[in-house]
Amino acid sequence: MYQENVVLCGSNAYEKKYYLNPDFNGLPEEIKKELQITCVLYTEDVGGILTLEYEEDGTLQFKVTADEGDLLFDEIGSVLKIKQIRENQKQLWEALELYYRVFFLGEEIEE
Repeated sequence: MYQENVVLCGSNAYEKKYYLNPDFNGLPEEIKKELQITCVLYTEDVGGILTLEYEEDGTLQFKVTADEGDLLFDEIGSVLKIKQIRENQKQLWEALELYYRVFFLGEEIEE
């Protein structure tokens, strides 16, 4: 279905914008709000641009970029913040990966 990584959502500290891929409008509102809060708080705290992207196998990755001249971007804080987010919201990330594998990759889940 998709050839490359698929962006789920992202937040940009430079433009003060949040993006949710329209392909994921079927997610429950509560999940969409949680994604927005997580991404925006991350970029407000650390800076830069954060995107959540699905790899071909359905694994959800946190991708971070920052402008070269951004002296306020905290690279070490970024790594620590992502680790904290992954641990604190582990069930959310597992559920989003399962959602992608079922609805986008067409995998069947065994009960």
